[in-house]
Amino acid sequence: MHKLSMPSAALAACLLIASGSAAAHTFGAAGAGLAQGFAHPFLGADHLLAMLAVGIWSALQGGRSLWQLPLAFVAAMSLGGWLGLEGLGWGQVEPLIALSVVVLGLLVASRTAFSGAAGVALVALFALFHGYAHGAEIPEAAAPLPYAAGFLLATAVLHGLGLALGLSSRRWHLLPRLGGAAIAATGVYLLTGL
Repeated sequence: MHKLSMPSAALAACLLIASGSAAAHTFGAAGAGLAQGFAHPFLGADHLLAMLAVGIWSALQGGRSLWQLPLAFVAAMSLGGWLGLEGLGWGQVEPLIALSVVVLGLLVASRTAFSGAAGVALVALFALFHGYAHGAEIPEAAAPLPYAAGFLLATAVLHGLGLALGLSSRRWHLLPRLGGAAIAATGVYLLTGL
């Protein structure tokens, strides 16, 4: 039986406490690069929880989902980032991002498994919204490519943390259900606060 270690639980709690409100976060000042891009996903509960949820949901499904879902998210997020940078696509994506937190939380809580293609498509759709929000802010940064590389790297790290949490709790049916419900409830709160 896998047990959730105290360091894993403490890390998850610290990430949640350190995260801010739902919204895209700009650094404004010229010179934003890799470090600021890396910090960006950690600064909002919307991004942080969605990316952790993707990792947890991937771990709960197992098999190819362990790598397909996180990879699809990062790939689609990079496309969304480009769309945001170019000013193409959607205008206001924050409600869609908050909705992604709700849906991903519910998928974790219910331990719902999708076929490979359906899960990849859903995760990729949500990643487009998250990437667009990140990319729309890049013009304020002096170094768009390092900034984008930073937020993509942070996304992969958060997926990895989610995978670790999910793998450590796979046999504890109550823990993912409670965590997923908390993620979904936070998403509802974020959605109603927009």
